[in-house]
Amino acid sequence: MKLPLAGIRVVEFVHMVMGPSCGLVLGDLGAEVIKIEPTPDGDNTRRLTGSGAGYWPTYNRNKKSLAVDMKAPEGMAIVRKLLATADVVTENFRPGAMAKLGLGYEGVKALKADVVYCSLKGFLPGPYEHRTALDEVVQMMGGLAYMTGPPGRPLRAGASVNDVMGGMFGAIAILAALHERAQSGQGQFVQSGLFENNIYLVAQHMMQYAVTGKPAAPMPARLSAWAIYDVFDTADGDQVFVGVVSDSQWKAFCESFGLADLGADPALAANNQRVRARERIMPRVRERFGQMTKAALMAACEQAGLPFAPITRPEQLFDDPHLNGSGGLTEIRLADGRTTRVPTLPFEMDGRRFGARLDPPAPGSHARTLLAELGYDAQAIRALVDARIVVLPGA
Repeated sequence: MKLPLAGIRVVEFVHMVMGPSCGLVLGDLGAEVIKIEPTPDGDNTRRLTGSGAGYWPTYNRNKKSLAVDMKAPEGMAIVRKLLATADVVTENFRPGAMAKLGLGYEGVKALKADVVYCSLKGFLPGPYEHRTALDEVVQMMGGLAYMTGPPGRPLRAGASVNDVMGGMFGAIAILAALHERAQSGQGQFVQSGLFENNIYLVAQHMMQYAVTGKPAAPMPARLSAWAIYDVFDTADGDQVFVGVVSDSQWKAFCESFGLADLGADPALAANNQRVRARERIMPRVRERFGQMTKAALMAACEQAGLPFAPITRPEQLFDDPHLNGSGGLTEIRLADGRTTRVPTLPFEMDGRRFGARLDPPAPGSHARTLLAELGYDAQAIRALVDARIVVLPGA
């Protein structure tokens, strides 16, 4: 079945997470995404260890690789020929780096007048735009780390939330620009910023201050909007999050867990009354949950229609029955030949989920096909390989 972005060619000059996650969205939706990599070993992201070891296989499926020496005139000529065929170009290198190569928006626009060019940066244009940013940097300066950690201990979120969402917003801007191009015939320059993405994430806390006049407390120290909205210990040494967020849920909760006296108390009938009585309610709830196993507690919550969640570690998600039964994981082959599964885009269209069509590529894995398409014959390709201008796997 034809994919939504079939026929759209994307050329990306990206590394790490923000840029690759933008291309991932476009590639999963059917665009032909061509990753330009340095010779001879490709993107340095491939070789990250520790917390970065998962970046490459997560964000680079459904992409083709062209590893080319852009410092050589012959390599730059290849890149420019390719750009002349692009609908979209993305980049997330330091400000000015692409322009120095002659591959900023104006340079690429001269090759393809209707190109949509997306720069993914630390900051959108303004006083901070010259700064180098990381996800951690913008979380610290943008209020997210303050809200995540306990008072006095700012803590970054446990995932690359700004990098990933910044890439997503870049993809949204690209899709909007492509829609406009279909009507006007004109391309345009779009940008996405890590810092601005972070501010979007903490907007609710900014508005809490605007509405109440009181600064938002860090999440571990916050006054919750609900009396029961917490993590609870179970009899078998595990933990479960449970929330009771409406008056009807409160009634169901009290009935399900043998707390009829609390449910019948008119002083606890309304949500705000229960919030003020939290010190009275919580010891009873913790005692009751502490007598139950994790499985029994979750079963009772599910039966009552209450929000609940086990405290799950990332490695346990490979066995999650919902992910495995709903198309939430797609199989890819790693660089060492092993197969694994990786999360798919978190939406569906007309019942379709969008999985892997191409494994994360080896450096230059699609060079031969792409060069032939650009008019290079077998002899010319061999000469480029021999001169180490381009890389072919196994060559």
